[in-house]
Amino acid sequence: MSFRIIGTGSAHPAYSRTNDDLAEMMDTSDEWIYSRTGIKSRYVCTDETITDVAEAAGRAALENAGVDVSALDGIICTTIRGDYFTPSLACCIQERLGAHCPAFDMNAACTGFLYALDVADGFFVRKRAKKILIVSCENMSKLLDWKDRATCVLFGDGAGAAVLAEGGGLLSIRIAAYGDSKVMAIPNVSGNSPFNRTPCPPSVLTWSGHEVYKFAVSEMPKQLKAAIRDAGLEQKDVTWVLPHQANLRIIDSAKKRLDIPAERYCTNIAHYGNISSASIPILMDELNRRGTFHPGDILALVAFGGGLTSGACVIRWG
Repeated sequence: MSFRIIGTGSAHPAYSRTNDDLAEMMDTSDEWIYSRTGIKSRYVCTDETITDVAEAAGRAALENAGVDVSALDGIICTTIRGDYFTPSLACCIQERLGAHCPAFDMNAACTGFLYALDVADGFFVRKRAKKILIVSCENMSKLLDWKDRATCVLFGDGAGAAVLAEGGGLLSIRIAAYGDSKVMAIPNVSGNSPFNRTPCPPSVLTWSGHEVYKFAVSEMPKQLKAAIRDAGLEQKDVTWVLPHQANLRIIDSAKKRLDIPAERYCTNIAHYGNISSASIPILMDELNRRGTFHPGDILALVAFGGGLTSGACVIRWG
């Protein structure tokens, strides 16, 4: 007995920028971006803090689950950066919601939501929790070099959340890491220590797009196949695939290595871009509220991200 998902929520900043908007800022175009990524627009924080967006997603998930905040036994937040180094974003969410439970952050980049599910599984198995709120929230717009068209056009800001309760919904889960600080990295802030003699590069995302692509198109099918096998199922049993929304080309390439019908893959990248760990829970919330999922549906989640990290899980809905 582990957990089941009983509620979902999501939120995004008010400000959306289209590819045409970005073309006014840099040497790019809607055709260049969309043909390479599948992205048409993305949300970016302006007046909102990332705590504001995370709080909204968390409240939406609790309302959807019909769970009062006083019933929470834990809050797990996945993020690359909160508004502070300390307190954690999870503690900021706890304060805003008025919860009284343990709260902590995790950083597994884009695979964060799956890592959080795996950690939550441990709390349920050990009978340490009956209700857990996971909030995956990212403020990627503050971590980009907006003069680098190869990276800044890919990402957006937003938050997705899920409320977990005791149950048998989790059928299998796998997480992995392959330590590599060169393929994808965001350096820390330099500070002003008079004793520091190490290089202090800007705190913006750098990566090797070719290496990221190779890792993603091989790792996603591998992890997904293994998770389905661990669940005692076959690929034909999967009702919906919720892949990390990094790049439509990556998702299409991964499809070709699997035997799951193409129409079962879900995407929303066109209007969100890549929101790192928030991508999958935002997609899940949209599909849940649209009535796409039905009790007994088999959901397969799969992601990859900086670290390098990857993971997949299989969940029975309802």
